[in-house]
Amino acid sequence: MNPDQEETAVRTFTVEGIDQRILFGQNDAFLRAIESRFLSKIFARGDKIIVEGPPVDIERIFRLLGDLVTRIKQGDYITEQYLNYAITMVKEDGYGPAEVISTETLLTSALKKVIKPKTVGQTHYVEAIGRSDIVFSIGPAGTGKTYLAVAMAVAELKANKVTRLIFTRPAVEAGESLGFLPGDIRAKVDPYLRPIYDALYDMLQPDKIRKLLEIGVIEIAPLAFMRGRTLNEAFVVLDEAQNTTSAQMKMLLTRIGEKSKAVINGDITQIDLDDRRASGLVRVQKILKGIPGIEFVYLSEKDVVRHQLVQSIIKAYEKYEKHQRKE
Repeated sequence: MNPDQEETAVRTFTVEGIDQRILFGQNDAFLRAIESRFLSKIFARGDKIIVEGPPVDIERIFRLLGDLVTRIKQGDYITEQYLNYAITMVKEDGYGPAEVISTETLLTSALKKVIKPKTVGQTHYVEAIGRSDIVFSIGPAGTGKTYLAVAMAVAELKANKVTRLIFTRPAVEAGESLGFLPGDIRAKVDPYLRPIYDALYDMLQPDKIRKLLEIGVIEIAPLAFMRGRTLNEAFVVLDEAQNTTSAQMKMLLTRIGEKSKAVINGDITQIDLDDRRASGLVRVQKILKGIPGIEFVYLSEKDVVRHQLVQSIIKAYEKYEKHQRKE
């Protein structure tokens, strides 16, 4: 017998110590969203939530509610996006996200925003950075690769674990070169590094960033500027690594010095090189696999933390590209 077709049961979940409006959603919208994804009925009665349905569904819903209550008690607001993610995790894996998503705050931003992982994949990513000196993060747009790497870098600087932050990326974008852009080399490169600037300004006061840039504690530069250097006591972030060649990837990795960390991010579905097979990020997975102190973390559309439609867009493109390869 399919466990989802078991006889109906009724259980009561008691809600205490939280603002129920956050849990229930406006006009109980969150409860209705949960109900629509399971074969169960959900009723709110004061500080109690009554769930009626197959026992396996009730168990999953209780785990889901437990996760949501935990997050609310930690000061988080429940968004529709996170709710959909949590429901998917419970339905697919049979456990609540709170059991595997880190609740540890990485950083409190200049705007008092608490920054921490929002998905299971992001938790694995952050944990890998904490324990390994070189971490590769591979996944689609919107999974927080750059943002979390910048947050970890700023946190390490504040904790005096490193003395400088270096953010870099190859100056390749949809086959274009830098020559067509006006200004000197820094003016040409800045637009390519805008996501890093955006993340920094979300975490530090503008005057603080300007000062750190002036004295060289924070450096934001194209990958070509890394050649010939030794990067000691630094937290190095290479962004858009799918657009490096194998030689460029080797060059950066061999720059890493004492007491340094390196985080290399990229999306191998968005390679702008003429020969996609020449991507340094594609090749490095085979070259460095299994070396102690080096970790590879793979994120997916489940870890997308932008608009919920981004997940659907990524899935649609993956389906289309898979079909094209077959043809």
